[in-house]
Amino acid sequence: MDRIVVTGGATLQGEVRISGAKNAVLPILCATLLADSPVEVTNVPHLHDVLTTAKLLSGLGAGVEHDVESGRVTVDPRSVSSHVAPYELVRTMRASVLVLGPLLARHGAAEVSLPGGCAIGARPVDLHIKALEALGARITVEHGFIRASAERLRGGHVVFETISVGATENVLMAATLADGVTLIDNAAREPEIVDLAECLIAMGADIRGAGTSRIEVRGVERLHGASHAVIADRIETGTFLVAAAMTRGRVTAVGARPDTLGAVVERLRHAGASVEIDGDRITVDMQGRRPRAIDIVTAPHPGFPTDMQAQFMAMNCIAEGTGTIDETIFENRFMHVSELMRLGAVIDIDGPRASVRGVERLSGAPVMATDLRASASLILAGLVAEGETLIDRIYHLDRGYEHIERKLSGLGAQIRRVR
Repeated sequence: MDRIVVTGGATLQGEVRISGAKNAVLPILCATLLADSPVEVTNVPHLHDVLTTAKLLSGLGAGVEHDVESGRVTVDPRSVSSHVAPYELVRTMRASVLVLGPLLARHGAAEVSLPGGCAIGARPVDLHIKALEALGARITVEHGFIRASAERLRGGHVVFETISVGATENVLMAATLADGVTLIDNAAREPEIVDLAECLIAMGADIRGAGTSRIEVRGVERLHGASHAVIADRIETGTFLVAAAMTRGRVTAVGARPDTLGAVVERLRHAGASVEIDGDRITVDMQGRRPRAIDIVTAPHPGFPTDMQAQFMAMNCIAEGTGTIDETIFENRFMHVSELMRLGAVIDIDGPRASVRGVERLSGAPVMATDLRASASLILAGLVAEGETLIDRIYHLDRGYEHIERKLSGLGAQIRRVR
């Protein structure tokens, strides 16, 4: 099993190109099932989750051409012959549940194994099920499968009791081929929702309000092929910007989407970073200064993203002062705390709140990644720790970061992958 070794002490400098967004490309690939001709998706990152999704689509019978070098995936859904998403594929990736809505809308039936993914909380699928039932689907959950059927979905009114990105995406996709108008209230507003909607619109869907709390979808008879470029990954961008701040360096993220990073940029500025934005370029310059500890409360977009919580906690570990982090999205998302403490971090946990007192230095040690973003936080901590930090179970990392060690090496980090 691969591991990553980080030798701390380097100040990061230079430019890093941002990849396409993991959290956008997965639902977009699932959305190709809705079309009646091939769909081309570009700016696709080379990630384990993308490979898993391509395998899932192929298993359903779709024709999938994946050019890893150019970052292009072409899906021909005309040959889909199965509506069953099996456990052996779905168990490793929660986003697999996003084939439920497209299969149901396009083929009238879907059987999707209950999903897996990172162990960061319950994240139940009941919101997906209730939303699709509001469009007329008949759904049962038995023997570990979600089984859904409908002659043709009909427009309806979906009101989410809590905001859910995945459930918003599933019902949004399903509603594009429903008979009539669907209103989605308390919808997730994340940029990845907007990107999915833009892809669906390119395929012929009639969608209004994506990016707001109310989305209106007017169902159409068919969706056709299209080409769509995936949005830049705001979480990858934020991770590199935090790495610059922690190492007191100067890093420019190229090919970024600054308009998706308002809360992250604002917190970096509070930490003492100089942040400059020029088109698709974001530069963080610490001018050799130690960051200041900051307070964070995670919230649905446009609030502070839960996927950046672990990285900012790592920064607080070596910052000047004490900062608090309130995690309001996932109940299990402090599993990286014990690993950061192995490096010398001073962290107190009280329910959903972590209080982090910054220390002058961390010390390298063997640590274990517990989920995708925790993996990134341990790499960031290793960048500023004395000696070597050995990070185990990095298969989580490969689900969401494209060539992270290569990109960090390009900025001057001492990091390598070992077996």
